[in-house]
Amino acid sequence: MSLQEKLLDEIRDLYHAEKQLIKALPKMAKGATHEDLREGFESHLEQTREHVTRLEEVFAAMGEKVRAKPCAGMAGIIEEGSELLQEEEKGAVLDAALIASAQRVEHYEIGAYGTCAAWARLLGLDEVVSLLEQTLEEEKATDKKLTALAEQEVNVSAANEGRNEEQEGEEEEQQTEFGNARSRSAGRTTASARGETSSRRQASSRNSGRSAKAADRKR
Repeated sequence: MSLQEKLLDEIRDLYHAEKQLIKALPKMAKGATHEDLREGFESHLEQTREHVTRLEEVFAAMGEKVRAKPCAGMAGIIEEGSELLQEEEKGAVLDAALIASAQRVEHYEIGAYGTCAAWARLLGLDEVVSLLEQTLEEEKATDKKLTALAEQEVNVSAANEGRNEEQEGEEEEQQTEFGNARSRSAGRTTASARGETSSRRQASSRNSGRSAKAADRKR
């Protein structure tokens, strides 16, 4: 296989990767709680559609038919993201996890587009280089936006959310222990009261017996 054939193979892989991402991004947007993150996913969806169109232009510039090659790498990343949406409740922790998943996507694409652009440059395919580098810069910009959103807001909220849940758990545990202690105390009080009642009954019985004996002696 020549380098140009390998380049074409990678372009087909990227084409399928972008197609998969178009299906995944609406689900990620729906799962996001943070407004900026949700809007970011929606915006990147439109950008990804442009990336698909741009790759179709790459096929044309190379004189090749548009054809996808199944991209197992992107499929695995997207599957992990889908599992997050099923396992995690909505909130800051899920938002943080979705950013991490989205950045895995971006890093995969940055590596793939960067490699393809470098190969196209070696092969003298200037139009292909231009198209690929446009997308590459957009992917890098998206990754930077995700990093800023995570570091400045979402990760902090996720950490606080975790601490709040831990505090709530400790409070519930304390309330349960307090309730158990009250129950034990009530049990001891009841037992003590029963003991006192029994003692009084026994004393009364003894007194009654003595009174009866005294009466017999008198008779």
